Amino acid sequence: MSTPVATRATEIVLPGAVEPSGLEVRTRDLPAPDTGQVLLRMDATGVCFAEQQMRRGKYYDQPPFPFVPGYDVVGTVTATGPGVDAGMTGRRFAAVTKVGAWASHLLIDAAELMPVPDGMAAATAETVVVNGITAWQMLHRTAKVRAGGTVVVLGANGGVGSILVQLARHAGITVIGTAAARHHASVRELGAIPVDYRDPDMYDQIRKIAPDGVDAVFDHVGGPGVVQSWRLLRRGGTLVSYGTAATKDEEGSSQLPVLKLFGQLAAWNSLPNGKSAHFYNFWAGRRCRTEWRRRLTEDLTEVLRLVADGVLTPRIAAEIPLHEAASALALAESRTVIGKVVLVPGA
Repeated sequence: MSTPVATRATEIVLPGAVEPSGLEVRTRDLPAPDTGQVLLRMDATGVCFAEQQMRRGKYYDQPPFPFVPGYDVVGTVTATGPGVDAGMTGRRFAAVTKVGAWASHLLIDAAELMPVPDGMAAATAETVVVNGITAWQMLHRTAKVRAGGTVVVLGANGGVGSILVQLARHAGITVIGTAAARHHASVRELGAIPVDYRDPDMYDQIRKIAPDGVDAVFDHVGGPGVVQSWRLLRRGGTLVSYGTAATKDEEGSSQLPVLKLFGQLAAWNSLPNGKSAHFYNFWAGRRCRTEWRRRLTEDLTEVLRLVADGVLTPRIAAEIPLHEAASALALAESRTVIGKVVLVPGA
């Protein structure tokens, strides 16, 4: 066990439903790690769609304000608590936190940590923690699309979408990816066939490319358009819904759009047409924590191996110091970037 010492941590606090400029920078002393815990120094943390929803109070199960956002983190263990292997000190790990990672240091259960290969840049690894696991599980555990199939990825230039395209292409799958016209060159570079999501005939354009239907649609948008996603499927195809971006700016309950979506998916699954509809929930199965953690670690390890082998190229939109989190969040929300905005320690 390493020597217990209090650590001064810088944290970004979301005080309420505010604009990005309303984020607050605070400092506080963290106690020494307790039994089973480590102190993790943040090397990189990300800005994802969850935080964009949380600042509006629209994320399905976010904690009450105020709180420290931050869905995932890559960091170095600087101290270990009782019952934790002191050999973890000085090593780099990834963790999924849902909240709390926008901080210079955080206390976390050692059991939550997943190893990061030596020599891999923290920002590179961070870009594929939640996004990479999500893309891998949706493609290989939920949709189970085989080589030779065709899929549609909505938001193919985004954090999850850009990884999903690369994983699908690596698996021998044809990808049709939606994105704004200015991102089409990038989407082609990833290996997908681009379609302009602003085109009112977008779904007809997709049908021209795949007239017999597609094997899977990965839809983070939700809202009325999810009906069109369902109609793109061939018999035996799978709709994987994993968000409700279409309703992020609507007033009212954060849970209602998700519950309505669940009802729609259940209704479709009752139809005798061989198609299936799923809502991908990253946290599903967490009640069986040991198995859930094992699966996360297994899938992240596979994704990081593909990164190390050069098969998967994480798209980093920008690396911004933690204390400038407001600028980072505004940039992530601007819809002008390709890939993930990453927060890194300040000078």
